[in-house]
Amino acid sequence: MGFLNTYKGRKVLVTGHTGFKGGWLSLWLHHIGADVTGYSLDPEHPEGIFVLSDIGKKIKDYRGDIRDVNRLAEVFTNEKPEIVFHLAAQPLVLDSYNNPMETFETNIMGTANVLKAITDSSTVKAAVMITTDKCYENREQIWGYRENDAMGGHDPYSASKGAAELIISSWRRSFCNKKNSPLIASARAGNVIGGGDWCKNRLVPDIMRAILNNKDIEIRNPSATRPWQHVLEPLGGYLVLGAALYEGHSEFASGWNFGPYPNEIYSVRRLLEKILEVSGRGAWIDKSDVEKKHEANILTLDITKANIKLKWKPILTINETIEMTLEWYLKFKDESVEALSLKQIEFYKEVWKLRNGN
Repeated sequence: MGFLNTYKGRKVLVTGHTGFKGGWLSLWLHHIGADVTGYSLDPEHPEGIFVLSDIGKKIKDYRGDIRDVNRLAEVFTNEKPEIVFHLAAQPLVLDSYNNPMETFETNIMGTANVLKAITDSSTVKAAVMITTDKCYENREQIWGYRENDAMGGHDPYSASKGAAELIISSWRRSFCNKKNSPLIASARAGNVIGGGDWCKNRLVPDIMRAILNNKDIEIRNPSATRPWQHVLEPLGGYLVLGAALYEGHSEFASGWNFGPYPNEIYSVRRLLEKILEVSGRGAWIDKSDVEKKHEANILTLDITKANIKLKWKPILTINETIEMTLEWYLKFKDESVEALSLKQIEFYKEVWKLRNGN
């Protein structure tokens, strides 16, 4: 993973650093020697990766809303980042039905605010804007969506992310077309799992809450198929992409998919049964509701572009993904979360070298 050397000593800003993916990314960046600044709302869960790893005490930890243009600009002015990873968002489909205006404001105008701060900055050279696989107009097709497929979204969350992708593309073409303009890309990942995620209405956190409390696991859509992947998989892709942009590869300033291979795409039922098999604990009941809010049933990503052009590929099997996830949740109360998480990062790096040959 020689590309990680790009980040050593670099000033990196992570929005959404108190969240699940943002906490893991901040921990990884700090571990490899980056000068990390975070900008986010307060963490939502006291046992999340950000809180328990104590990463907030080792980086510059700013609290604020990405809808606050002035506060955002202040952080960029004070910290002068060279690389930006934008992860701050309202991340849940079901919450978007309950709070559609907040979802649209955060995921659409919040993205525009971050883009403006990036282009107003004299120091930012590269930015990776993270959206989601749900940004695509989902036609329930069995083949994966490619980066040039139509944006869309049935629910407010998916629509807000599709709109964010259009804004990123428009901003890049309108305001980043000069020689020294920052290079901006967007990244679309699948359903990410791993230790330290406690978001409500997400499959693995719901499963682990039930297992840890000796309760039945209630599943609302067992037949749904998703591109499940360990959190370190897309983060590795973001870091490859960010390094390439920082090094001046303008051809990479576009949209990218980061997901598992087709043979590693599982239904909710199959993933759940794998987790129960590996953990040896738990039981589940089907709580499907015919009047439930709409959620996509089939969703997969085509990762050919990242595989060929970025030389990125997923490296963990579904069993390894589940084993790492369970290890974190079953050990986090008895071990140092920082040490446990860094051990998993180092394991991932070793597997990367073994299976990628670099």
